[in-house]
Amino acid sequence: MAACHSNLLLFASMLALLAPLLALNIENLETLKAKPEDIINLYSDKPGENTKSRVDEPQQRNLPKDCSEIRSASPSGVYVIQPTGLQPIVVYCDMSMAGGGWTVIQRNNNSTEITWAESWSTYKYGFGNVLAEYWLGTEYIHQISKQKVYQVRFVIWDATNTTKFADYSLFYVEEESQGYRLRLGVYSGTAGDAMSSNSTSSVHDNMKFSAKDRDQDTYNGNCASSYGGGWWYSGCYSARLNVKGAIAWGSLCNGNCKASAILIKPAPYC
Repeated sequence: MAACHSNLLLFASMLALLAPLLALNIENLETLKAKPEDIINLYSDKPGENTKSRVDEPQQRNLPKDCSEIRSASPSGVYVIQPTGLQPIVVYCDMSMAGGGWTVIQRNNNSTEITWAESWSTYKYGFGNVLAEYWLGTEYIHQISKQKVYQVRFVIWDATNTTKFADYSLFYVEEESQGYRLRLGVYSGTAGDAMSSNSTSSVHDNMKFSAKDRDQDTYNGNCASSYGGGWWYSGCYSARLNVKGAIAWGSLCNGNCKASAILIKPAPYC
């Protein structure tokens, strides 16, 4: 009887854990390998509260549209957000770097298990592990970036594992019918401007996104097939972050960067 009672308690606790997932219908939960216990705001719309508190109905929850809407004292980690017009999705929020509130759309490491050589449709909806290396999804990035006026920070760990960054005052990814074209603002930072070079063969600003099965670069071949990974290729690149074991950023590190991350949040003057 004791064993039966213990099993019933375990089953009840599992149901309690899964109830918010079923209620919210988190769209990319499995895609980014998120676990219920990893999601900070799954059980409460007030980060920092007891995570075993009441489970709200979806219409009662006040989900943030991006990580900038999460309380500033909250820890970095996995959160559920709901960009305008979308189902809820999971994303990693960086709450400590440069004022916090950053939505992480990409993370990579030179020792990653991800190949990054994925199809257009896989890049569209994301892949990887939200607690490790991942691509949020080009469609989700577009939907987030159209909500407000955003800025972006590219974080690069160079060959000596020194952290550098490249900020652009504006960041927008156009819709799929426009090839998920990238629009960037003015550069500032310590990593060097590898995205808006004057060379047409290595510029990434204003370029469409390319994958191995959808060539939208300006090269007479397919940069994504030749060099690996989906990216805003031209002919072909100055920066290349979505690649296995050969991360590059301009003159800072050519294929021997240790790691990268791309973070976005609303521009401070908007």
